[in-house]
Amino acid sequence: MMTTETANLEKEILNSLQEVQQASRKLVSLTDADINAILHEVADLALSEADYILTENEKDLARMDLNNPKHDRLLLNEKRLQDIAKDLRKVAELPSPLQVTLEERSLDNGLALKRISVPLGVIGIVFESRPNVTFDVFALCLKSGNATVLKGSRDAHYSNLAIVDLIHRVLARRGLQHVCYLAPSQREALPPILNADRFVDIIIPRGSQGLIDFVRANARVPVIETGAGIVHTYYDQTADQEKGMAIIENAKSRRVSVCNALDTLLIHQDRMSDLPALLQRLGEVHHCEVFADSPAYQQLKDHYPDDLLHAAQSKDFGTEFLSMKMSVKTVASLDEAIEHIARHSSRHSEAIITEDPAAMQQFLNQVDAAVVYVNTSTAFTDGAQFGLGAEIGISTQKLHARGPMALRELTSYKWLVVGDGQVRK
Repeated sequence: MMTTETANLEKEILNSLQEVQQASRKLVSLTDADINAILHEVADLALSEADYILTENEKDLARMDLNNPKHDRLLLNEKRLQDIAKDLRKVAELPSPLQVTLEERSLDNGLALKRISVPLGVIGIVFESRPNVTFDVFALCLKSGNATVLKGSRDAHYSNLAIVDLIHRVLARRGLQHVCYLAPSQREALPPILNADRFVDIIIPRGSQGLIDFVRANARVPVIETGAGIVHTYYDQTADQEKGMAIIENAKSRRVSVCNALDTLLIHQDRMSDLPALLQRLGEVHHCEVFADSPAYQQLKDHYPDDLLHAAQSKDFGTEFLSMKMSVKTVASLDEAIEHIARHSSRHSEAIITEDPAAMQQFLNQVDAAVVYVNTSTAFTDGAQFGLGAEIGISTQKLHARGPMALRELTSYKWLVVGDGQVRK
């Protein structure tokens, strides 16, 4: 039974969502120059108010264990704020995705048809820990003409409040403060948003598999799944060892708390002697814990730090570690590697290291993921790296959008039909 407090919270949220929907209609009257000016002003304010943002971020960091994998995601500093400001300016520089003619033709009856890109409307983003998402989401939604509903976690409560405060200062000068709404951070605030199909057009969850599963199971609003990455790299029978050493280290260690980080190394049984060299820097420099199957464990024993090497259990395969941990699985063939990936992948990013053109093509054709790589690091799965600007997330589903979701993926389309008195017989 719903308590009075919960009922009041739901009423407050629904009222706010209605305001967002009404405010979203004002966005169509903005020019691209208007939108770009807003983004530059928010970037300027993010830098000039850096002390304010970092002070509030410190409040959130103080409540989290340093060993929590989410700590790095939560952390803001001067360098990250500078990068955020740069990303805001990059989005402002990108071409508008709106009012693009996608198709145009005339029918035999004289009707003129045109299909043009338009905003999705009101986009709800449910995310965990990462306050930089607040800036990214706002920028991409505004540039694509969409209003934003943000539902962050309690981990980033103070950081998100500070960031949205700055955004509202800029929007308020134009009477647009309601196009960006930050919902209360408590868990009870999520269900009203997921069920607000009258006011919210799309929900995009960004975070753990548990969060994504909850949103998908409980939402009446359409959902685009993003975020969870159970990432594999397969070291094939013909792999180049030098390439493999660099790719594996980068994929695992560049930033362990993100969804494109390596979780499981698959290695062909004929190349087991390469394994100590492939993982040497991960052990000596990055202190990565390794959960190895029996053949890999025997190969690494006496060649990898004892306190970091463990015998793998079944749960270690199909796990998104989000920390300096990874598993190693020995396979007898490319087919077995592809089968393992199919069984455990979240369909985010998968890679093969090989010098065999036939193996490259088979992997590219048969592996089902949003992004499939040959001889490079999965760390490249990122909207900015793909030249798309800041991203809203990495979609792992197949409807509407797949892979990095940037401006174009935040639009829909509508048909414009112009006649001169025609009626259908």
